[in-house]
Amino acid sequence: MSSSFALLGVPERVAAALSRKGIDEPFPIQAATIPDALAGRDIAGRAPTGSGKTLAFGVAVAAHLGEQAPQPRRPRALVLVPTRELAAQVQRELQGLVAPQTGPVTPIYGGVGYGPQRKSLARGTSTVVACPGRLEDLLGTRDIDLSGVDLVVIDEADRMADMGFLPAVERLVDRTAASRQVLLFSATLDGDVDRLVRRYQNDPVRYEVAGSEADKGDVTHLFWRLPRADRIDITRDVVVACGPTIVFCRTCHGADRVARQLEKAGITAVAIHGRRSQGQRDRALAAFTSGRAPALVATDVAARGIHVDGVGAVVHFDLPEDPKDYVHRSGRTARAGADGVVVALVAKEDGDGKARTLARKLPDVGSITPVDMTVLEGRAPTVARAQAPARSSAEALAASGNGSSDRSRSYGGHNGGRSSGPSSRRRRDERRGDGERTTTRARRNGSGSSSGSGAGSYVGSGVAHEGQAADGSGRPGGARRRNGRNGQGGGEFRGQSRSGGRSGQRTGSGAGNRQGGSQQRRPERTR
Repeated sequence: MSSSFALLGVPERVAAALSRKGIDEPFPIQAATIPDALAGRDIAGRAPTGSGKTLAFGVAVAAHLGEQAPQPRRPRALVLVPTRELAAQVQRELQGLVAPQTGPVTPIYGGVGYGPQRKSLARGTSTVVACPGRLEDLLGTRDIDLSGVDLVVIDEADRMADMGFLPAVERLVDRTAASRQVLLFSATLDGDVDRLVRRYQNDPVRYEVAGSEADKGDVTHLFWRLPRADRIDITRDVVVACGPTIVFCRTCHGADRVARQLEKAGITAVAIHGRRSQGQRDRALAAFTSGRAPALVATDVAARGIHVDGVGAVVHFDLPEDPKDYVHRSGRTARAGADGVVVALVAKEDGDGKARTLARKLPDVGSITPVDMTVLEGRAPTVARAQAPARSSAEALAASGNGSSDRSRSYGGHNGGRSSGPSSRRRRDERRGDGERTTTRARRNGSGSSSGSGAGSYVGSGVAHEGQAADGSGRPGGARRRNGRNGQGGGEFRGQSRSGGRSGQRTGSGAGNRQGGSQQRRPERTR
């Protein structure tokens, strides 16, 4: 048994469970809050992610439940969290602390079927860990009754405020017992969170505890200025240099796109965001934690639920709007005593305004500098890389659990490796050397080449694009061949549509000839 936890008043059974987990010394937030929580006081705790607050309220929940058997659909303890991943993590922590007699700890969140959750509630559970939206759905169908809940925990309250969940949180807490005890934990205790404290807590004990210094590593913050088009290459280099890396994007579509582009750059990457099903999110997180995918591309919605030790770097692919989001994102690295790197990519095209605003409000951030990979040398000697492109991008994504969600849009894929999304229509040529140019499309197919010397000459041969219609393996419209065009004309363009269509010939003075059939449009987007 852990004598330290026993001195805090933790029941012997719970302290023994902690000892079996190898937890013998409480973190500061635990030592501060556990005695008051066990005494039935309301608590408003300000503590960052990774400070040990989950265990702090977990001990209070386990002690509160004792060994009393559960009742069908009438839990006694309710833990509200903002994201599915955090709900799953809290459920695992609590399950190891509560007595078996109290029944299973039931997680309630969207993205999965209602059936298993309804069955668990019907069999009886004393503790529910829930996201507000799904819990309100189950209340509406009378699958759960909160009138017997006399211990409420609101975790990551500031994040729930940011996500617009506070009205739902208030409606749910209003359905619990009037004599409830409320434990609230948040990174900040101002604004909307303070409203929760004033409305639902009775003379709360307030704590502001930073994470244990022994549990923190050194964090290097870097703001790098670079062309927007170079962000994927630099992100790839950071993953190679630092090892497991979480890449943050602003939107769900952006996260999917960046994951695909990293795959093509040779880095196995998986995406996690609010539009993915729970199964897809679980597989993506499992691939990242197991090391099969060294890059996890996420949105802010999923940020609070990612608790993984050993993350070497965080990349802000898209800069956050709020300094608090920067802090929460960056907190995914330098955990459990390890060092970490935080890289913010500042696109030249966007200017430095947003980056400078963030830097002024964050004491650990220095000035904006050009990219300097030498500062990352020696951090990670090896990183799992994607294999040679023997598979299509769609196949690679499917194999890694990174398939499209039901609500996300996708384009018809083809084995040429062309990335999806509107940006693929605006591909730029890459210039190499003096007067030599290689087009992205010709270079991708391995058969086209274009070179130049002097003023405006352009000579190319080879198939620029081939696709097959209807079977999903290629872009409809057949093959096109670009052959022998130069700046003074005399070249030709031949095209043929496999589906037929109007054909014709266009001749322009000094512009060469064009012959062939119609070129079909890109396939319609599918949901």
